[in-house]
Amino acid sequence: MERREDGRDWAYRVDPYGFERPDDFDYASYEAFFSRYLVVLTRRAIKWSKLLKGSNNIQKSLKVKRYIRKGIPNEHRALIWMIVSGAQTNMEQNPGYYHRLLEEEKNDKLVEAIKTDMNRTFPDNVKFRKTADPCLQHALYNVLVAYGHHNKAVGYCQGMNFIAGYLILITKNEEESFWLLDALIGRILPDYYSPAMLGLKTDQEVLGELVKMKVPAVAELMERHGVMWTLVVSRWFICLFIDILPVETVLRIWDCLFYEGSKIIFRVALTLIKQHQAFILEATNFPDICDKFKQITKGTFVTECHSFMQHLLRAAGLPHLSSSVDEDAALLQGGQRAKIFTDPGSLSMATINKLRETCREKLLSQG
Repeated sequence: MERREDGRDWAYRVDPYGFERPDDFDYASYEAFFSRYLVVLTRRAIKWSKLLKGSNNIQKSLKVKRYIRKGIPNEHRALIWMIVSGAQTNMEQNPGYYHRLLEEEKNDKLVEAIKTDMNRTFPDNVKFRKTADPCLQHALYNVLVAYGHHNKAVGYCQGMNFIAGYLILITKNEEESFWLLDALIGRILPDYYSPAMLGLKTDQEVLGELVKMKVPAVAELMERHGVMWTLVVSRWFICLFIDILPVETVLRIWDCLFYEGSKIIFRVALTLIKQHQAFILEATNFPDICDKFKQITKGTFVTECHSFMQHLLRAAGLPHLSSSVDEDAALLQGGQRAKIFTDPGSLSMATINKLRETCREKLLSQG
């Protein structure tokens, strides 16, 4: 087995999802964090097993919401995503539909666009390389082609390949990945990937308005230097933080995304901005601001996914469910304690939807 000069096995340089770790990866810090996080994962796995009790059916409830916010164990993640997103119901109501899509006559233009992006999808992931056995490019191609023919209004858009790739890594199942992709694009994130991308553009503007409300100094800096939000956060939205934040952190965000919807994207964005407000405000020009926004998605704050995601559920409106959060926090002593359910403060879907209406009308008036 290939070894680096520091003695690390080549396999050790690849994370559990197949992504190669960069040469400057801080193994010592990560191992210190993960040794603490492993204890939390074990606790959560036991609790989830008791909750499921061998059943493949759960009902939405405050308890389930709390469990999801604290992370779904990988062995249950695909199942829970399928159930809470409605993808499982859709798949069961449409038996054989996915495979029929693959057997139908294909749109040559759509197929060519998807093929073009195959080698661009996760070049740093060994499971997507042509030399891999099995090579996940084949599953990715099938899911994207099927979805493009299923949702002709969207077809295929860059960014969908990364999302579908993550779904395949977690579900290890083409059909489930297809229905989860449909849940995201068709219901949770409407108009993000349509040709006009109106939903995506609207939500970027909504974030700008939320920053004015929650972190006004940063909003003023952006305005003073003429930096449009789309320049610094478009990939956050279109890739749902893939290749922006560490894999485990992205998956924890997606746990909430499938259950709670798009509100979680704004919570994450606001947390990153608010936590690093002083750092961002050091910027003195346009390029400097853009660089600051790249930097705030790196480091210990985002790597320590459990402490990033939550601290006290009472701040999220669930005061009677907070005791076990304190237990998990105690297991992660030394971790950052500013979290996405506390940092942004109150953030209701009613507020977001009202801002969406205003921002959408503004965008449409601009043509």
